[in-house]
Amino acid sequence: MTEHDVEVLAVGAGPANLALAVAMEERSGSDLAKNTLLVEEHADVAWQRGMLLPWTQSQVSFLKDLVTLRNPRSKFSFVNYLHTVGRLDEFINLGTFTPYRQEISNYLRWVAGSLSDVRVEYGRRAVGIAPTRNAAGRVDGWRTSFADGTAITSRNLSIGAGRDPRIPVELQDLPADRLIHSAEFTEKIAKVDAATTRHIVVVGGAQSAAELVWAAHQGFPEARTTMVMRSIGLKNYESSRFTNEIFYSSFINDFHAAPEEARRQLLQEMHLSNYGGLAPGMLETLYRQRYLERLNGEERLFLTTMTDITGSRTDGDDIVLSLKDRRTGLSSELRCEVILLGTGFNSTMPGLIQGLTDSLALEAAVVDRGYRLRVPDCDGAACYLQGVNEATHGIADSLLSVLASRAQDIVDGLLAERAGDRLLAEVG
Repeated sequence: MTEHDVEVLAVGAGPANLALAVAMEERSGSDLAKNTLLVEEHADVAWQRGMLLPWTQSQVSFLKDLVTLRNPRSKFSFVNYLHTVGRLDEFINLGTFTPYRQEISNYLRWVAGSLSDVRVEYGRRAVGIAPTRNAAGRVDGWRTSFADGTAITSRNLSIGAGRDPRIPVELQDLPADRLIHSAEFTEKIAKVDAATTRHIVVVGGAQSAAELVWAAHQGFPEARTTMVMRSIGLKNYESSRFTNEIFYSSFINDFHAAPEEARRQLLQEMHLSNYGGLAPGMLETLYRQRYLERLNGEERLFLTTMTDITGSRTDGDDIVLSLKDRRTGLSSELRCEVILLGTGFNSTMPGLIQGLTDSLALEAAVVDRGYRLRVPDCDGAACYLQGVNEATHGIADSLLSVLASRAQDIVDGLLAERAGDRLLAEVG
C-alpha cells in the first residue's frame, strides 16, 4: 500500500466531521483518531457562520448534538459543554429545547478544542481532490490540494464541507458587493453604508430569507425592506410530532431501502418541514411588525408574493430587478441598492465533490448505505460524503438530527476496511 501523509483526512470542521472525530476518539481500542487530520478553511469553527445573528435559534433539539443519540454518557455532549462553561443552570431556566445559534456555534468550537487525538488545522481551504493509484491502476488513496499550494495524501477521506450557495441565474452578473447570500451575510452586510441605503430587497420565502428581512429591517432603520418570493406567502414549518418521526436516525434504513418513487414522494412532502417554511416565532414577529407599521402609517416592510425575477441590471447606484407577477402576467421593475439572497444551497453536489467524480470518470456521486462513495477499481481506499445524500438517505441528511448515528456508521466502515486490509496482508 502506498504511504500516505494521514490515514484519514476530514475536510471541513463543521458538525458532520466534528461528530466523526468524537466518534473516533470514543471508539475503545482503536488508534484511528490518532491517524486522522481535520482541516478547516477558516481560522476557527463556527456554525452557520454567515447567519450568526444574536437572536436566531436552532430548530433542532439540543439532545440532537454531536453525540447524545449515540452515546448519552459522552463528555462531548451539549449538556456537558454547558456544565463545563458554567451555563447549565441558565439554559435549564430558559426552558427551551432549541438553543440560540450562537450557543451551538460556541459548543462546536469547544468540541474542536477538546479533541485530544484528532488533529485540527485551520486556514486550509481544499480546492481539489483526485485519486491516487497503485501499480495495478486501482484507486488506493486520495490527494487533496489546498489553496496555499500544499497537498495531503490520505488512505481515506471524509468530505463534510457543505453545499454551494444557490445564486439565481438572473442575478449572477450583479456586482458581488451588492449581492449578498445568507452564507456570507454577517461579513458583507457590515460593509454596506446605512446612510446611503434606502431600499433592500430580500429574495426567498423561507426561514433564512425571513431572518435576512428582519436583520435588514432592524439594521437599516431608514431603509425599506421588500421580500420577493415565488410562493403565495409565508408559511409555518410542518412540524407535527408524526412528521418529525421521519427525522429519526432509525428512519434512514427505511428511506434507503425504499424504491426511488417512494423516496421522491417523501422528499416532496417533507419539503415544508425543512426548506419551505418559517419557525412560528419568526412568522409572528414579521406579521406583527407589518401590522404595526400599517397601523401607524409608516410602512417599511413589504412582501411581494407570487412573483418571478426575470432579469436584473445596474443603473448608476441602483440595481433594477425585472419582475413578473404570476397572477396577472404583468411585468414591472423594482429598484434597490442591495439584494440579500435567502435562496438556500444548490441541490447538486458541491464543486469539490463534482471535481472528484470527474477525476474518477463517474457519471454521478452515489454512496452506499454507509455513506461511502461507490468507486470502481478501488483497492480499499474509502471516501465518505456527509450532508449531501438527501436523495438516498432522507431529508435529515443535511441536519443535526443524524450526526451521531452517521458518525458511528462511518467509523464502523473505516474500521471494517482496516480489518480487511490486515486480513489480506496476513493471507498474503
